[in-house]
Amino acid sequence: MIDTLQHVPNIHLTLLARNKSRIENDTINCTVVQADVMDYDKLKNAIDGQDIVYVNLAGNLEAMSKNIVKAMQEAGVKRIIAISSIGIYQTTLKPVLVPYRKLADVIESSGLDYTILRPEWFTNANEVDYAITQKGTPEKGTAISRKSIAAFVATLVQNPDSHINENLGISKPN
Repeated sequence: MIDTLQHVPNIHLTLLARNKSRIENDTINCTVVQADVMDYDKLKNAIDGQDIVYVNLAGNLEAMSKNIVKAMQEAGVKRIIAISSIGIYQTTLKPVLVPYRKLADVIESSGLDYTILRPEWFTNANEVDYAITQKGTPEKGTAISRKSIAAFVATLVQNPDSHINENLGISKPN
């Protein structure tokens, strides 16, 4: 994701990571903030002044997303792009998907200008090939490359008024 967005004109990335030494990408043109999303003051300071917040987390997603939404609302930042998971709207929800459903529910009810992405499982394939499905339509496709997700997120960053308040499945077409 970082590599893709660094090549988008007029974009400056601010990265928040619990441990900045774990960021494997070149961050020479980025602002890097070492903090936990649950450290509200540091989170809010990192969000303040941003145009878009991109969320891709693991852990207690409900608590984390509530903290991010609160910080965005207080900082006056309206645009959020968040990664959830395929399968969160299945009738019988698998326990592993419950946190991803909670993240989506928090963001959808936030009043922010959101785009939620529900990817199929990730691959490291060197390709950009994806299909989008709307919430409420059957999810289709197969595992998607991280590069494909990054390409779509870059499109959203370059066109921040596109896919507002949409919850989208994203996968490699069959």
